[in-house]
Formats: sequence, structure tokens, C-alpha cells
Amino acid sequence: MQLVRQKDQMMAKGVHRSRRTFGAALAVAALASAATACSGSAEPERGAPAPAAEKQAPAAGALNAYVEKVRAQRAARVLAAKKWGLAKPPLDAPAPPKVKPKITTRKGFETDGEGLPPVFTTVPTKQKVVFLTIDDGAEKDPQLLKMMKELRIPYSAFLSNYLVKDDYGYFAKMQKSEESGVSLHNHTLNHRYLPGLSYSEQKREICGMQDVIEKQFGKRPPLFRPPYGNYNEDTLRAAKSCGVKAVPLWASEAFPDHMEWREWDRDLHPGDIVLTHFRGKEDWKGTMPDMIRRVMNVITSKGYAVAKLEDYV
Repeated sequence: MQLVRQKDQMMAKGVHRSRRTFGAALAVAALASAATACSGSAEPERGAPAPAAEKQAPAAGALNAYVEKVRAQRAARVLAAKKWGLAKPPLDAPAPPKVKPKITTRKGFETDGEGLPPVFTTVPTKQKVVFLTIDDGAEKDPQLLKMMKELRIPYSAFLSNYLVKDDYGYFAKMQKSEESGVSLHNHTLNHRYLPGLSYSEQKREICGMQDVIEKQFGKRPPLFRPPYGNYNEDTLRAAKSCGVKAVPLWASEAFPDHMEWREWDRDLHPGDIVLTHFRGKEDWKGTMPDMIRRVMNVITSKGYAVAKLEDYV
């Protein structure tokens, strides 16, 4: 009789364990379903049984809230695209890589020096993303900040002090205008042709701007872009001496009425850096929002999303 009772107890424990396992499986299934809704356009299958509230894993509630946040952001982006006259809403960028790709100097862009910051036009990635960068700081259009925030388009600014010093506040506002932040980088003090300067003069132009950005915006930038894309070994040595880690140039350039291309095929490629400028109607055929409208229509029509450069470099 004792043996029978022991056997019954063992069976009851096995059933209890089985129920716990089945309950855990339901929780995992709920998480997977929510994740699918977050990462793609597919909706959860209608009529699928939902786990009871008391059985639902605590993380599922947080994930459901995140899914709803993403859906709301996408809906807002659709409305913003219509408001700003884009042909289609910008595509969502994929999650950034857990490990940043190794950046090397583009072939043909080398100097004789070793251990210098790499000079590149494209980030090595297979993801269908490009990176939007804006140079100098001449035009300070508040509509640009509003447009980029509402469309949730990441971008990086490369600033020259002689153009931004009359309104540091505009760029401080820009820095905080997006959820992930807009990074402000170095484009020298006075936008001079660097190869025509001595090493000490180049160092003053580059390192002086490092000091300005740190003082005005709180962080010493790791990226530097030489004016006109021109540099020599002294440029890279000077940049390295004051904390520059990499020198991104560009693969294409955007204007309000056209695009210009570095590559022979006149097209975008995964990881391409896109250049444009802070300009207004006095300098080109359109406003800053006109330029963003043009470049985003090109990028989206080619199936690319804009990602944040600093997530990859």
C-alpha cells in the first residue's frame, strides 16, 4: 500500500511539473508573438488563445508596451511624411550591430603614416542603411529641427566655428532635439584648405575646434571631416593628437534639386555616407526642408533606411 501511495505522489509531481512547463511555453509563445509584431508588419494571429493574466510573464507586459510605442511612432511617422511632402515615410533602420565594424582607410585614400585615423566614404555593413551628415553650420533653420524630429531621421553635424559661433544655442538645441541625440563633430575652426597649412596651423584649426565643441556642447567629438575633403598626413597626425578616432568623408552629396555621386554607378550602397550642408535659398535652389525632402525620397525609393553613424563608427 505504501508503494502505491509513493507511486501516486510521483505521478502527481510529474503532472505538476508538466503544467509548469506548459505554462512557461505559453509565456515564451506570447513573447515571440509580440516580438514578431514589433519587428515586422505581420499582426498576431486572430483567435489565438492568450495566456491568462496570472500566467503571463512580467516581461511580456513591458514588451507589449514597447510594441504599442513602436506602432504609435510608425503611425506618427506616416503623418509626418505627409505633412512634410515626402513621397513615402522613411524606412525604419534595423537594430545597430552589437559590435561596431572595423573601419579602415579606403583604398587610394592612404597616406604614408601608420596608426592614423582611417579615412573612409562607406561603413562596412551588409545592412541596407546609409548615414546622413550635414556640414558647416551656415543656415540655422528651425524648420529643419522640427522636420527631422517629427520624421525621426538620425543625422550627424560637422561644424565650423566661424559659422556657428553666432548661435551656439541653435546647435545645442539640435543636439537634444531627437530621442537618440544628434552628434556634433569637427569641421575645423575656419574651414581652410588644410594641405596648404603647416602642421602647427592644421593642429590649431582641428584641435581648436575640438576645444570649442567640448566647451560649448559638453563632449569632445571622435569624428572629424576636413574641409572640401582635402587632407594630408599632417592633417591626420594633428587630428589624432587631439582625440579624433576616424575621418568620414562621403559617397554622395544631396542638394534640394539633385544628387551628386562619387561612385561610377551613381547609386547608393550599404553603409554609404551622404553629405549635405546647412544652406538656405541664398546659396542654393531651396530650403533645408526641400533638401531633406529630396534626399529622403531618393534614399527611401532605393529601399534604404537612414541609421545613426555613431552606432556603427
